[in-house]
Amino acid sequence: MEKELVYFCRHFWMVLRDIAPFWALGIAAGSFVSVFAKERINALFARISDGPLAIFAASALGIASPLCMYGTAPLAASFSGKGMDDGVLASFMMSSVLLNPQLMIYTAALGMETLAARTVSVFVCGAAAGFLVKRCFGGRGFFNFKGFGSAENRDTDPNMTMRLLKNIGRNIRATGPSFLAGVALTAALIRLIPSRAIAGAFGESGFGVAAAAVAGVPLYFCGGGTIPLLAEWMSRGMGLGPAVAFMLTGPATKLTNLGALKTVLGAAHFALYIAFSMIFALAAGYAAAFLI
Repeated sequence: MEKELVYFCRHFWMVLRDIAPFWALGIAAGSFVSVFAKERINALFARISDGPLAIFAASALGIASPLCMYGTAPLAASFSGKGMDDGVLASFMMSSVLLNPQLMIYTAALGMETLAARTVSVFVCGAAAGFLVKRCFGGRGFFNFKGFGSAENRDTDPNMTMRLLKNIGRNIRATGPSFLAGVALTAALIRLIPSRAIAGAFGESGFGVAAAAVAGVPLYFCGGGTIPLLAEWMSRGMGLGPAVAFMLTGPATKLTNLGALKTVLGAAHFALYIAFSMIFALAAGYAAAFLI
């Protein structure tokens, strides 16, 4: 038992040492964007007009937005009330669910190729969602924002330095426990699961992509928490395609996101959202596996 504890502590420290700098940098970058760039991003979103380019722009702004889904939904509700097309809103919300500046820096720990594949797939996913909503629903009637007011703004300290430090503190409290839990889980799995099992389950194959897409649903509990797990899996044989599929289905079906989405979509449209998320994750995973 004592020997196993020593192994666990050793692997915990090794994983923490490799991943923690990216987590800390992601915290700082996410808070900086939230404090100094959030209003500018919102202003750019307000200037988006209807049309194909608007959907692409909305997907890019969704990636740049630091808001969680419970902040994105009220923002989208306010623009919906001003007549913004549901296709544009769907593009913004879809990409915002899947990625943000903080998570992009976390993903850099997995390598630039993985970061590029994740960013491009999320951008395309957001745009595809927007075009589908516009095509199938005429740009109106897909969302029901009734009951959503303005999102609470907690970055109100008049001193900008204190405002940034408070945001960093909230960010650490929000992501720290999940990050440490992810490191602990990774350290335990290093000892328990042989490398050949990871390569066999999540290798660069059709089965590996499908298995990773399904695994992303129950195992994705926080972006910062899953990066150590993915880093270890990829070092032991997980392919890029399965990793992309996991990183799409995970945040798309994260419980804290699903609560807000179920409210604004309703049962029928919520089912369409789940189906679209799974199908796109599989398609993106296969594309990354066999085309890159």
